Amino acid sequence: MPQIRLVTSAVVRERVEEQLGREVLELRRVTGGDVAEAFRVELDGGDRVFAKTHARPPEHFFSTEANGLAWLRSTATEASAGVCVPEVIAVSNDLLVLEWIEEGHRHSSTEADFGRSLARIHRLGAPSFGRGDRRTTGSRALPNEPCESWSEFYRANRLAPLGRLAFDVGALSAPVIRRLDAVAERLDEFGAAGEPPALLHGDLWAGNRLVGDDGVSWLIDPAAHGGHREFDLAMMDLFGGFGDDCWSAYDDEYPLGDGWRERVPLHQLAPLVVHAVKFGGGYRAAVERALDGCEGCTTTRGGRLRP
Repeated sequence: MPQIRLVTSAVVRERVEEQLGREVLELRRVTGGDVAEAFRVELDGGDRVFAKTHARPPEHFFSTEANGLAWLRSTATEASAGVCVPEVIAVSNDLLVLEWIEEGHRHSSTEADFGRSLARIHRLGAPSFGRGDRRTTGSRALPNEPCESWSEFYRANRLAPLGRLAFDVGALSAPVIRRLDAVAERLDEFGAAGEPPALLHGDLWAGNRLVGDDGVSWLIDPAAHGGHREFDLAMMDLFGGFGDDCWSAYDDEYPLGDGWRERVPLHQLAPLVVHAVKFGGGYRAAVERALDGCEGCTTTRGGRLRP
């Protein structure tokens, strides 16, 4: 993945005006993300939009995100969900323009509404594990080749390529990579292989869930694909930021299968290896702890979502 090279505001202004056919009155950089540059854009007529750009975007960089947003948006609408997904206004090789989300504060029902809505989105399912367009996702361009089973998908599209990447850049030691490979070969033993594919956000940490000024949750920056629904939940648990009512409402709407709690480290392996590759440090030890947790996975123990 190429490093960010700053795009001048003048270039962004020109590209937005070209794509939208409207005058940009004000352009202001906003924070967030470690790959693209983001801007709040004030347009003539009083409208405000969000724009992302990249000086040297990888192939299909923004169109893949746009497709994922559209996929999530259509599914959320079908589910009558209390989750919103921003509309894609314009997309090109080096620019993505979305509707602006005015952020606010959580209301008393925000967390429960989000958990219930995410469960409904997951329950609607996906055509297969992976993506029909075979587009890669994430900052390390992980493959999303369609697969018939979760174990095949997680092995071939996540753990195997991440193990090779970690080896190539020296992010993990050889013994740890051997342990990762061993887990990848026993995925059918963890009691999760029978789960049907769900449409996943794919990178559902708290920073990719915004709360609007009306208390409704919005999903942004997806790495959308068909996958195991426990993956989204494990990602949510990894970095925190989701309230207790969210977990309870999800469980009430779409209860998880036996042994889900012991499988959390299994699903967290992929994002932890990504973070070890990108940042090193304590993430190397976190990968080893997740591998330790995988050794305790079983098909017989269950339980309700936290708390």
